[in-house]
Amino acid sequence: MFNETDFRFHHLGVACRDIDRELATWSALGYRPEGARFTDPIQKIHGLFIVGLGPRLELLSPAGEGSPIDGVLARGGKIYHQGFEAFDFDAALRDLPAAGARIVQPPAPAIAFGGRRIAFAMTAALNLIEIIEATR
Repeated sequence: MFNETDFRFHHLGVACRDIDRELATWSALGYRPEGARFTDPIQKIHGLFIVGLGPRLELLSPAGEGSPIDGVLARGGKIYHQGFEAFDFDAALRDLPAAGARIVQPPAPAIAFGGRRIAFAMTAALNLIEIIEATR
C-alpha cells in the first residue's frame, strides 16, 4: 500500500511538555525551526516543525485538557508517530484496513498543513501513522 508513487515521508512526531526546552536540546544537535509555531484547537496541540541532520521533526505539546499528547507523555513516550503525505488522501484511508491498519482519528483539517486534512491510523504492529493530504 505505501509506496514512493503514492506517499512521501514527512516527519516524526515528538511529544514534549515544553517546546522551548525541547527545541534547545534539538538545537544542540543541529536542528532549527522550519517555520512558525502553531496551535491547533481541533488537535489540542501546540507545535513546531524543526529540520536538521536527520528527518524533519514535529515538536508537539498539549494545548488544553484532553490533548492526545498528555497520554503519550503519561506513558513515557517521545517519538510517537510517523507522518506521511498521501497524494490520494481518500484512497489511502479506504486502503488502510487492507494493510492491517485502522483509523483511530478520522479526517480533520489541520492548521499545521494550511487546512489540509489529516487522519491517524494504528497499524497491526501498534505504530501510529499520520496520513496528511498532500499537495501535488
